[in-house]
Amino acid sequence: MSTVTTPSGRVATAPSAPARRRLDWRLRFAALSLIWGFSFLLIKVGTEGYAPFQVTLGRLVFGTVVLAAAMAIRRERLPRGARVWKHLTVAAFLLNALPFSLFAYAELTIPSTLAGICNATSPLWGMALSLVALSEDRPTRVRVAGLGLGFLGVLTVLGAWQGFHGLDATGTALALLASLSYPIGWIYVRRTLAGTGHSHLSMTGAQLLLATVQLAVVTPLFTTLPTRVSVVPLLAIAALGALGTGLAVLLQYGLVAEVGPTTAQMVTYFIPVIATAAGVALLGETLSWSTPVGALIVLTGAALTQVRPKPRQAPPRP
Repeated sequence: MSTVTTPSGRVATAPSAPARRRLDWRLRFAALSLIWGFSFLLIKVGTEGYAPFQVTLGRLVFGTVVLAAAMAIRRERLPRGARVWKHLTVAAFLLNALPFSLFAYAELTIPSTLAGICNATSPLWGMALSLVALSEDRPTRVRVAGLGLGFLGVLTVLGAWQGFHGLDATGTALALLASLSYPIGWIYVRRTLAGTGHSHLSMTGAQLLLATVQLAVVTPLFTTLPTRVSVVPLLAIAALGALGTGLAVLLQYGLVAEVGPTTAQMVTYFIPVIATAAGVALLGETLSWSTPVGALIVLTGAALTQVRPKPRQAPPRP
């Protein structure tokens, strides 16, 4: 569920300011895991009263408002330059408008638990794509093994040995495509927006704004105004946007700056666990043995794909 634009692999440093006492990063990490884990439940509830595009548009509107408020408080400005905005438009589509919409449509026919597990395949897709698109990201035996193990876990979750019995193929495919869209977007950002000099908050605020505009154009073309206001789904959409998109981005932004991107991205491995628990406990979704077992295999494979080889030390000079 990541929405942050990271123009470079380096952690941005904020201008010097008086030290402020902040909540321990572990508590913020737990909060981020819970927020993103519950996002799939909120999507499910939102689609019970509104069309998927409407859910996504509402989510983006509320998320953009939160980031705009944060930028105003920190006196951040939107980035400048036609080139930056052109690439941010593509990033907004790949990292926000497209995957958010695909997950919303997917959850019309699949449980939120399955959508959350499909989201966990993003590191696997990222590993596969980086071998082709990023020449500096070389494979190792451990990472390739993790890739194979992860996709074996996907087949386990889907019950491949049963011929995918009882599974909605279209909904599952949409959720997997949404998960694939994230690493495509990250690679695009890495190739086109590295070294722009703008802060992550500024870039992400602009990205969400552009995604909101994209959905504002598309939504009226494919949906009609709802005949009545469904309060609970509307509250779910508001929480999804304000918390799952706006606040979550700010939490992730702070975590990356404080503990680094490697530790911050570990939240990915908690999301499907929380999404599954929420779907079963609060929505009454059924759970077969293959779902948690397959999810564990997926997460193990995804973790292995993130293992980087240790840099070789130069031999000592004589």
